[in-house]
Amino acid sequence: MEINYQETSNDLLTRIRIHETYGARNIDQWNTEVLNPTAGMKILDVGCGAGKQCFLYSDFTNRQADITGTDFSDELLGKAIEKLALRGDKNIKFGFMDFNKRFDFEDNSFDLLSSAFAIYYAADLKFTFTEAHRVLKPGRRLFVTGPLPENKQMFYEIIKEATSQPIPPMPGSSRFKGDIYQTIESIFTKTELLKFENPITFPAVEPFIEYVRASLSEDRKLWTSMFNGKDEYEALIGKITDVATRWFNRDGKLVMTKVVGGILAAK
Repeated sequence: MEINYQETSNDLLTRIRIHETYGARNIDQWNTEVLNPTAGMKILDVGCGAGKQCFLYSDFTNRQADITGTDFSDELLGKAIEKLALRGDKNIKFGFMDFNKRFDFEDNSFDLLSSAFAIYYAADLKFTFTEAHRVLKPGRRLFVTGPLPENKQMFYEIIKEATSQPIPPMPGSSRFKGDIYQTIESIFTKTELLKFENPITFPAVEPFIEYVRASLSEDRKLWTSMFNGKDEYEALIGKITDVATRWFNRDGKLVMTKVVGGILAAK
């Protein structure tokens, strides 16, 4: 399955900032509670982006874990490397990797392989997760996070009301509980699906529209069925703003619940 998807680093970082600013729960705390990474572990983070998970693991283990972060985006890797230089963590390294190709690591290399909102976009799920299985040590764990189908329903309902159009299929949420879980279960053992819910309360319309722009940006190819060019994009944003304003005036706030799945499996 080819995933026709592209995203700028600014879009991703904007959404992360909004989640952290207005969210009621901390997904990083949930992540470390589930995984409890320890000193001495060798950890691979696939689709590391700007390095958020890698720095989380490093802090949690007091910089005593050997952490490798990989990504397809040179732009995001550049941001990760910049932050690494400022932090000075000697136990983290970043590098380019396309998870649609053979992982450039030896068999049985890692104690933990994680991927947050990334690896589920693989074109060939069986190939990619077989590679993940190969580079993990026997008995060690895989942890993949991504949106569940019930994720951020308010966001989609406002867009549907504004456009009277169906929402285009989202590769992450539409595949996560089905193809992705089933593929991992067929390769790994002790596979389980966990759930994390984070209500995000927007105290005004403006930060919600900032989130909308970071999700519907012209650089994201998932949404282009709804607009063609900058003028149509701005007209769409205007319609969404009108609906969001009505909802806000009615309820006094806008609450969008992030519903994240975590697939935890062992080799």
